[in-house]
Amino acid sequence: MVLEGYRGWAAPRLERLARPFLTTPPDRLSWTALLLSVAAGGLALGARWLGAVVFLGVAVLVFASGLFDVLDGEVARRTGRAGPRGDFLDHVLDRYADVAILLGIAASGYANPALALLALVSLLLASYMGTQAQAVGAGRMYRGLLARADRLVLLTFATFLLGDLALPWPWAPSAPWVRLSVAGIPFTVLDVAMLWFVIAGQWTAISRAVRVHRELPPPAGA
Repeated sequence: MVLEGYRGWAAPRLERLARPFLTTPPDRLSWTALLLSVAAGGLALGARWLGAVVFLGVAVLVFASGLFDVLDGEVARRTGRAGPRGDFLDHVLDRYADVAILLGIAASGYANPALALLALVSLLLASYMGTQAQAVGAGRMYRGLLARADRLVLLTFATFLLGDLALPWPWAPSAPWVRLSVAGIPFTVLDVAMLWFVIAGQWTAISRAVRVHRELPPPAGA
């Protein structure tokens, strides 16, 4: 988990961010995160007609969604409202948020649809392995190359960069520098992000599965 090492640095800052929301029910923050993700996916879909510049807005929405996704847990812990019910809702809404964003990107025209769908499957598998570890009594599994925080940061960066490259900067070429090509194979910034999601997501899913399997006791008599 790339961002795990920054938990200590982020804790006091997150505490300050959570202060204005301490009177807000954590579940409402979770639903807000989902609605922002759905809006991000819808705006990404709109890029098919409006152009790549709309990904600047997608980046803002993805970032805001990730922020509210973190705040719900922080507010729940600080107000004594943390519990299995809220944790379950948070995980369910997170998965729908992943689906909304990735489907929007897959249909945007600025990412290879098959690659984006493979990325979505990889993210869902990585998340499933983490929660399945908890289901079998091995504890919630957060380790891996692609935790949720990592992929939201990468998605924010990739969508912002794609939108920024579409702007008519004075130093930019006459056509927006959005689609590139290597050895005749076209790709975009989002394709690079989706490819990493496939590789890191599968690695995370498999490594979590192997780790949990090794930690579980063998069957009686084995």
